[in-house]
Amino acid sequence: QVQLVESGGGLVQAGGSLRLSCAASGTIVRVNDMGWSRQAPGKEPDVVAGISAGGVTNYADSVKGRFTISRDNAKNTLYLQMNSLKPEDTAVYYCNLRRGLSKYWGQGTQVTVSS
Repeated sequence: QVQLVESGGGLVQAGGSLRLSCAASGTIVRVNDMGWSRQAPGKEPDVVAGISAGGVTNYADSVKGRFTISRDNAKNTLYLQMNSLKPEDTAVYYCNLRRGLSKYWGQGTQVTVSS
Protein backbone atom coordinates (compact mmCIF):
# COMPACT_ATOMS: atom_id res chain seq x y z
CA GLN A 1 0.00 0.00 0.00
CA VAL A 2 1.36 3.39 -1.01
CA GLN A 3 1.65 5.93 1.77
CA LEU A 4 2.89 9.50 1.56
CA VAL A 5 3.73 11.53 4.65
CA GLU A 6 4.51 15.24 4.32
CA SER A 7 6.44 17.30 6.82
CA GLY A 8 8.29 20.59 7.01
CA GLY A 9 5.47 23.09 6.96
CA GLY A 10 5.22 25.96 9.37
CA LEU A 11 5.03 29.69 9.86
CA VAL A 12 7.59 31.86 8.11
CA GLN A 13 7.95 35.55 7.32
CA ALA A 14 7.72 36.81 3.78
CA GLY A 15 11.05 36.36 2.04
CA GLY A 16 11.89 33.31 4.09
CA SER A 17 12.39 29.68 3.12
CA LEU A 18 10.98 26.29 3.96
CA ARG A 19 11.70 22.79 2.72
CA LEU A 20 8.85 20.34 2.54
CA SER A 21 9.47 16.61 2.61
CA CYS A 22 7.28 13.75 1.45
CA ALA A 23 8.38 10.33 2.66
CA ALA A 24 7.01 7.50 0.54
CA SER A 25 6.44 3.88 1.49
CA GLY A 26 5.01 1.00 -0.47
CA THR A 27 6.63 2.19 -3.69
CA ILE A 28 9.87 3.64 -5.04
CA VAL A 29 9.81 7.37 -5.79
CA ARG A 30 12.23 7.24 -8.71
CA VAL A 31 9.94 5.07 -10.83
CA ASN A 32 6.85 7.25 -10.42
CA ASP A 33 5.71 10.68 -11.48
CA MET A 34 5.32 12.79 -8.38
CA GLY A 35 4.37 16.32 -7.54
CA TRP A 36 3.22 18.96 -5.12
CA SER A 37 -0.11 20.75 -5.08
CA ARG A 38 -1.54 23.29 -2.68
CA GLN A 39 -4.90 24.56 -1.59
CA ALA A 40 -5.48 27.92 0.01
CA PRO A 41 -8.60 28.55 2.10
CA GLY A 42 -11.63 29.12 -0.09
CA LYS A 43 -9.70 28.41 -3.30
CA GLU A 44 -9.40 25.56 -5.74
CA PRO A 45 -6.32 23.33 -5.53
CA ASP A 46 -3.32 24.41 -7.60
CA VAL A 47 -0.57 22.32 -9.08
CA VAL A 48 2.74 23.68 -7.81
CA ALA A 49 5.45 21.44 -9.26
CA GLY A 50 6.03 18.00 -10.67
CA ILE A 51 8.86 15.61 -11.39
CA SER A 52 8.59 12.71 -13.79
CA ALA A 53 10.08 9.28 -13.30
CA GLY A 54 12.69 10.38 -15.80
CA GLY A 55 13.57 13.42 -13.72
CA VAL A 56 11.91 16.11 -15.83
CA THR A 57 10.57 18.91 -13.66
CA ASN A 58 7.87 21.48 -14.24
CA TYR A 59 6.54 24.39 -12.20
CA ALA A 60 3.57 26.66 -11.98
CA ASP A 61 4.37 30.12 -13.29
CA SER A 62 3.69 31.56 -9.85
CA VAL A 63 6.56 29.63 -8.26
CA LYS A 64 9.13 29.43 -11.06
CA GLY A 65 12.52 30.62 -9.91
CA ARG A 66 11.52 30.36 -6.24
CA PHE A 67 10.59 26.71 -5.69
CA THR A 68 12.61 23.61 -6.53
CA ILE A 69 11.25 20.07 -6.60
CA SER A 70 13.67 17.20 -6.11
CA ARG A 71 13.87 13.67 -4.81
CA ASP A 72 16.36 11.63 -2.85
CA ASN A 73 16.17 8.09 -4.16
CA ALA A 74 18.20 6.69 -1.27
CA LYS A 75 15.73 8.15 1.24
CA ASN A 76 12.72 7.49 -1.00
CA THR A 77 11.65 11.05 -0.34
CA LEU A 78 10.33 13.93 -2.43
CA TYR A 79 11.20 17.52 -1.52
CA LEU A 80 9.99 21.00 -2.27
CA GLN A 81 12.47 23.75 -1.51
CA MET A 82 10.59 27.03 -1.23
CA ASN A 83 12.52 30.30 -1.24
CA SER A 84 11.44 33.93 -1.31
CA LEU A 85 8.10 32.97 0.13
CA LYS A 86 5.17 35.33 -0.28
CA PRO A 87 1.94 35.63 1.72
CA GLU A 88 0.06 34.28 -1.31
CA ASP A 89 1.99 31.01 -0.93
CA THR A 90 0.01 30.32 2.25
CA ALA A 91 -1.82 27.03 1.78
CA VAL A 92 -1.93 23.39 2.71
CA TYR A 93 0.64 21.60 0.57
CA TYR A 94 0.07 18.04 -0.58
CA CYS A 95 2.45 15.66 -2.28
CA ASN A 96 1.11 13.18 -4.75
CA LEU A 97 2.29 10.13 -6.65
CA ARG A 98 0.93 8.67 -9.84
CA ARG A 99 1.28 4.96 -10.41
CA GLY A 100 -0.50 3.62 -13.43
CA LEU A 101 -4.09 4.82 -13.30
CA SER A 102 -3.94 5.49 -9.56
CA LYS A 103 -3.00 8.70 -7.81
CA TYR A 104 -2.04 8.83 -4.18
CA TRP A 105 -2.01 11.82 -1.83
CA GLY A 106 -0.45 12.65 1.48
CA GLN A 107 -2.32 14.23 4.36
CA GLY A 108 -0.94 17.71 3.72
CA THR A 109 1.24 20.15 5.61
CA GLN A 110 0.32 23.75 6.40
CA VAL A 111 2.51 26.57 5.17
CA THR A 112 1.75 30.05 6.46
CA VAL A 113 3.66 33.08 5.23
CA SER A 114 3.23 36.28 7.23
CA SER A 115 3.69 39.71 5.69
